Amino acid sequence: MNAQITEEELAALMKKAAGITVAPQVLRERPETPFETLGLDSLGLLGIVGELENRHSVPMPPDAERCKTPKQFLDLVNSALLAGA
Repeated sequence: MNAQITEEELAALMKKAAGITVAPQVLRERPETPFETLGLDSLGLLGIVGELENRHSVPMPPDAERCKTPKQFLDLVNSALLAGA
């Protein structure tokens, strides 16, 4: 299984867990855009963290649900997945 979450996967998780539609291209081109600006709140981010934990059977870092941007989130989560792989 791929131990890296891509912008495409994050966009799909945002849609599934929070009902927020964001093009993966936006996440790639503007990775420092705050989740709040994209319409994702802390509850939605918590849903994404839970989905990733279930999907990969690896606990996510406690700070994952407090990330403010897609870049910060992907960096943290991908580091945790690599460590747990």
